[in-house]
Amino acid sequence: MKKLLTFLLLYFYCTAINAQVLPPDTVPAIIHYKTENGITKFSSELRPLRAIAGAPAPFYTYFWEFGDGNFSFEESPSHVFTRYDSIMVRLFATNNYDDGKRPPTRPKPIIRPPGPKPAVAKPMLAANDGYNLFKMGGNIEMKTNCMPKPGDDMMLVLGYRNKLENGQNNLNGTLAILYNDVEFNQNNFDLAESRTYHNEKKSDLKSLLNTAFLKGKNQEPVYYASTEKHFNLSPAEKVLLKDQVKAFKNQQSWKFENLQQNEERFVFLHFKTTPEMLKDTNAVVRISGAFIPDNPLVETEFFTMELQIVASHDPNKMVLRKSRMNYRFTGKNRELTYKVRFQNTGKGPAKKIDVGVNISEVFDPATLKVVKTKPEVASCDSAYANQSCLKTFFSADSVHFVFTNIYLPGMQQKGVKDADSTQGFVEYKIRFKEKPPKLPIKSGAAIVFDKNEPIYTNRAVGRFKMGLSPGVIVGYGFPFETDNTNYLNGKNFVLGASLSPYASHRYYWQVELYFNSFKESTYQVPIATEIRKDTVINGIAYQILDKKHYQTTKVSTINAVPLQMRYNINKYLGAGAGALVALDLYHRTSDELRYRLRTQNAQGVAIELDHNRDMGRVSENFSDLRVSFFADIQLGLVRVGPALGLRYIFDPKTNNNRMSTYVSWKF
Repeated sequence: MKKLLTFLLLYFYCTAINAQVLPPDTVPAIIHYKTENGITKFSSELRPLRAIAGAPAPFYTYFWEFGDGNFSFEESPSHVFTRYDSIMVRLFATNNYDDGKRPPTRPKPIIRPPGPKPAVAKPMLAANDGYNLFKMGGNIEMKTNCMPKPGDDMMLVLGYRNKLENGQNNLNGTLAILYNDVEFNQNNFDLAESRTYHNEKKSDLKSLLNTAFLKGKNQEPVYYASTEKHFNLSPAEKVLLKDQVKAFKNQQSWKFENLQQNEERFVFLHFKTTPEMLKDTNAVVRISGAFIPDNPLVETEFFTMELQIVASHDPNKMVLRKSRMNYRFTGKNRELTYKVRFQNTGKGPAKKIDVGVNISEVFDPATLKVVKTKPEVASCDSAYANQSCLKTFFSADSVHFVFTNIYLPGMQQKGVKDADSTQGFVEYKIRFKEKPPKLPIKSGAAIVFDKNEPIYTNRAVGRFKMGLSPGVIVGYGFPFETDNTNYLNGKNFVLGASLSPYASHRYYWQVELYFNSFKESTYQVPIATEIRKDTVINGIAYQILDKKHYQTTKVSTINAVPLQMRYNINKYLGAGAGALVALDLYHRTSDELRYRLRTQNAQGVAIELDHNRDMGRVSENFSDLRVSFFADIQLGLVRVGPALGLRYIFDPKTNNNRMSTYVSWKF
């Protein structure tokens, strides 16, 4: 007993110690700052990282929002504030290669330091700590602090500017963000908060679409006296804007004014991933931004981001664009686009990067072509000696993209402030050998920086949408009728329809419905017949020569297979089993007595005649429900096309069974 108590005490003590050692995921990011000579230096205190077994060393990436319209992606940035009223600094830290949740964000107010106001009239440091958001050269660009992870938060910086090439001293217009693709049933994002710092005012993008049109061939704008403003969208721009809006379920827009030449402004959007967010960690979702100037001399611009849903935050990823495919329209010429992203997280530059990707057997390696790379390099086949280049070669079941003679800085390298400069990717397209089987298509990558150990990415999985395949069935010998004792010997033809997933590879469900059958049958019921008995009908005496009892039954039946499970052994042979349900919608039974009579006329001549007597009718609706079980096999094009089936049906109620045949055609 003492040993047991000692063991329990040690167990609970170790549990308590471990609970103290492992910090909870709810510990928020703690912000520290110090202001000297007008420059505020920031640092942070975060929970210790927890390494994932087999993964590279974990690390944090940082996104700072300074509360005055500026930001930084550095770990410990410095910033110059020109004002201190209502300044709230936020840190969004992302844990890479860590098995916990992202540290929560807690805004921290910045207090003006004591003493006289700094003499500097303008910031001594570049805006956003030298980070250039507009790397594509447009008027609008966006960047997120991380890829979306179900149950996590994501920050998006929406930047817009009046670049010098616009030739305008100032601009007014509309800025919009579009999110939640219509192609997904569930919403992936909720816009929790948007923060603006240049008096942008929320507006309605739909009203802009309804009013922004041009009149006549001379393209004169329509003026609105109520607002004293007009919109100058060209017909092509309006169509493009409408198409963009239709592609998303949600949108938010702002009106901006007096955007000076070369001025850059930023809107900060805090997205929360919904509980219903698509759980497929290979799916790609989009967020699109729109820059719509009022000035007709400046074009409307769009910037669309493709974001991969991830299960964990790590910079090395493989993604397949449009991973949900329609199998009905997928053939040999279908082209898939893959992108492998990588990041040098080391302390020094990488000069050689080998990106190895396993190629599924459904692809034709000869159709592979590289679309784009970062760093952008030439092909080694045409490069001169020691030139930075990309070498592509195939092995048994994989392809290797080898970046040679490059310089990719490391994140921990001294002097490296821009995390984007440490990242790269290779994007390629490839086609199928032939129409592939309806199975998931999986690919993964292994990335080797110089001579280090390989880093393995997630698996990019292409999946086919279920789709529906209607079909027709012509059968002979089924279903069972109500009264098997009378109808079992009378097999009949039946016409029906089926519905199942389109071109299922192996297991799948199927439902069937057979059109109403109407059956009328008359048969004799044995009775004791009294012959030579006299009777009187309408005052005339007759002698009964013969008497028979006939019963007529009229039945209208609907037959259905509410569910069956099928299995395609191959594309020519399939099997299935299920239940056949028959329901009598209408059942009427009528009885009739048929007599053979003899009488004499006035001249004494014998006359024989027939006489029928109606004994009444009995009608019932939904009178009988019968369940039969069956198993069958199919030969032919069992996935899509014609097939011949043999079906064994057993009725446990009457203990009857039979074989039936049918022909089906799936579309």
